[in-house]
Amino acid sequence: MHQHEAVFRFRTEHAERIYRSLQPELDDEVNPRSAVACRLEGTDLLILTVTAHDTSSLRAALNMYLRLVNVADEVTDCVQKSVSAPAPAGGSPRAKE
Repeated sequence: MHQHEAVFRFRTEHAERIYRSLQPELDDEVNPRSAVACRLEGTDLLILTVTAHDTSSLRAALNMYLRLVNVADEVTDCVQKSVSAPAPAGGSPRAKE
């Protein structure tokens, strides 16, 4: 049977974090109609390869993994912004007793 394949290369400073966040999904992958591989090249290039027996399976796997990559990247951005943001005036934002 003919295989369909899509390869995405993401150059980002978050490549290692995204790679680690995808690992649980990749380790649990049991779909017989598609296969996903992910690897790092250096510290800033994430390569995602999706193969499938048919285009519907390819589309479904791509939708899921591209969404996961996007969410992981957005969360990393949010965390970095919150860590680098200045502390609120007056110290802790907790209510005073």
